[in-house]
Amino acid sequence: MKIYLVGGAVRDKLLGLPVQDRDYVVVGGTPEAMVAQGFKSVGADFPVFLHPETKEEYALARTERKSGHGYKGFKVYSAPDVTLEDDLRRRDLTINAIAEDDQGRIIDPFGGAEDLRRGVLRHVSPAFSEDPLRILRVARFAARFAGRGFRVAPETNELMRAIVKSGEVDHLVAERVWVELERALGEDRPSRFIEVLRDCGALARLFPEIDALFGVPQPAQHHPEVDTGVHAMLVLEAAARLSPDTRVRFAALMHDLGKGATPKDEWPRHKGHETRGVELIKKFCQRFRVPNEHRDLALIAAQYHPHCHRIAELRPATVVDTLEAIDAFRRPARVDMFICACEADFRGRSGLENRPYPQAELFRRVFNAARAVNSAAIAAEGGNGPDIAARLREARLTAVRQVLQTAHNSH
Repeated sequence: MKIYLVGGAVRDKLLGLPVQDRDYVVVGGTPEAMVAQGFKSVGADFPVFLHPETKEEYALARTERKSGHGYKGFKVYSAPDVTLEDDLRRRDLTINAIAEDDQGRIIDPFGGAEDLRRGVLRHVSPAFSEDPLRILRVARFAARFAGRGFRVAPETNELMRAIVKSGEVDHLVAERVWVELERALGEDRPSRFIEVLRDCGALARLFPEIDALFGVPQPAQHHPEVDTGVHAMLVLEAAARLSPDTRVRFAALMHDLGKGATPKDEWPRHKGHETRGVELIKKFCQRFRVPNEHRDLALIAAQYHPHCHRIAELRPATVVDTLEAIDAFRRPARVDMFICACEADFRGRSGLENRPYPQAELFRRVFNAARAVNSAAIAAEGGNGPDIAARLREARLTAVRQVLQTAHNSH
């Protein structure tokens, strides 16, 4: 048996990045031999074993053959006669198809090290097209390594287009798509993920609501970039600079979804886009089984981002209504995430990235003032439920009014 370090660990080592997970491939091994050495079998679909001490994954070298649609549609062959090169050939990108032996020697049959040096994301073999999920993985790596100037090889982009045309992406399992999207949102430049998908036609098939934003105009005096799709990408990048939280980044991506459904004869204005956006986000989140926390923040950002932008002009009653609508008093941690998504929207405009956004601080101040109202003391004064609720609201209105007046006077 020969054991090799493979995949991401070798790639990241060559890039000088910290190595997170180590995966090994075993050539010339059998399940019986692995178990005899104390390895624990964990692979349901193919032979994967955990090391008895390090708990790192060791997979027997294998080949795969397409046998149906989607992620599970493969026949796996694993036996001692499968070579290291056979195993590496079934991987997605050349930069992930490099191995290292126990002496630290690099085995690189497909030129992955050179592609790493040149910043190219290139498929290993035509077998790439057997798993449509790989389109999303390529887009995610493009988002991860965008800062290093990585680009998709033209021939790989062509292959991705062919996969989209064949209809294979339509068979992707919703949960798998969400996993890739959420991972991409956590990368350095998440907008690259969207751009790569759009470039090969996959965006229109997987996320038509996002694709529909491109080419839709907005008023140039507020949006120098004009195009709503371009704005969405700038907002996503601004969110990535402001917060590592994928909930904030998802809300930023979704915040203007309603503009893609504005009737053409109303362009470049988008009256009522907030309400249209809420319906589209609900359907999107249902389709991809998006976690509730991501969904809920996206919904309140879509509906209420104009309130944050105009906080200084709002009536105290509207401010308290907004705080109640976003469930601020029961979920105070949500307020900062909401403000962050709104600030990303404000900064996601060509040439306005660094303009001050005092609304963030004012929104926090009105929230803190309303939150500081002692609800227990008000309840202790007695009365029935509606009576207590009315007095609590009145006290919050007074607190908010004072903050807004102070802000007006200081200007």
